Amino acid sequence: MYLKKECIAMLLAGGQGSRLYDLTKHTAKPAVSFGGKYRIIDFPLSNCINSGIDTVGVLTQYQPLALNEYIGNGAPWDLDRNRGGLSVLPPYQGNQHSDWYKGTANAIYQNLQFIKKYDPEYVLILSGDHIYTMDYSAMLKAHKKKGAACTVATIKVPLEEASRFGICNADSDGRIYEFEEKPKVPKNDQASMGIYIFNTDVLIRYLEEDENDPDSSNDFGKNILPNLLKNGEPLYTYSFSGYWKDVGTIKSLWEANMDLLGSTPAFNLHQRKYRIFSRNTARAPQLIGTGAKIENSLISEGCVINGSVYGSVLSGGVYVEEGAEIYNSVIMADVHVAAGAKIYYSIIDSDCFIGENVTVGAPDSKDDIKIIAKGTKLTNDSEEN
Repeated sequence: MYLKKECIAMLLAGGQGSRLYDLTKHTAKPAVSFGGKYRIIDFPLSNCINSGIDTVGVLTQYQPLALNEYIGNGAPWDLDRNRGGLSVLPPYQGNQHSDWYKGTANAIYQNLQFIKKYDPEYVLILSGDHIYTMDYSAMLKAHKKKGAACTVATIKVPLEEASRFGICNADSDGRIYEFEEKPKVPKNDQASMGIYIFNTDVLIRYLEEDENDPDSSNDFGKNILPNLLKNGEPLYTYSFSGYWKDVGTIKSLWEANMDLLGSTPAFNLHQRKYRIFSRNTARAPQLIGTGAKIENSLISEGCVINGSVYGSVLSGGVYVEEGAEIYNSVIMADVHVAAGAKIYYSIIDSDCFIGENVTVGAPDSKDDIKIIAKGTKLTNDSEEN
């Protein structure tokens, strides 16, 4: 017998993340490192527990091993509970059919039994590839106050970028009258964040109808939301004004790391109200050498810095030799940067060796971020640098 929950969360974490190239060659996008000591999935999981949501289903699919090992039983996020807590939900074979998740809606449909066993009044749908802090309980409160069947979290984006998102056209009260998935000519700048709250009975009904439609793409933006609107269901926006970043590309991942820096960073990781929890192996304290130069950078545990680091984010265990220089870059765990090496505007995945006097990137390459795959060893004889 399961304890009835008012609201549970379903976290979509199975995407391939192909636009992150080598960073997701062997791991799911939500397991990619961020901010020196975090993973992308830390943010929605932390948001859940900070919002009082203690039952989370994590839907995995592509390269799930590293992600599954990382989230474990959910203990770092206080989600290791006897009733509720964190559950990993991969595709599985049922009595009637088995299949990979065919789309965001189909992924939730395949896990309706998980939802039903908690008999929630509301279901929160989340994506596992965004960086932000958000109080979902405030969104749920607004959902109930409006009497909505579904509430869509939205954020204002530059109009010239709006065609990359699902756009919500709504009246002055926030009721959506039209939803356009990645329109060529967007009518406004209110973009869907891929965060939805549904009344559970409405969600189940529309997922079942969608599954029986052979022409459906089985997607929330393309199918479920338009079908709700077509049938006159009350859909509302929930306007969010905080920091939110879709880190689905190399450039956006680099930008989000850079947003952590400065005396007044665009995204503050040190808010007490919105603490970000993570699972990390304990490391020795960082060691900053007498000749080291560090400016406007995040340096994680276990780093040994004898060279120069400017405007960069370093994960745990990075070793920077004397005479090495790093500028405006993201260096993931256990990278060794040898003497005389210079790194500009780059993302270096974990366990790489950047040899003596090797140059990665260029001083003027801000719009062309260099990426080095996990475990790469670069010397002056290498073809990659």
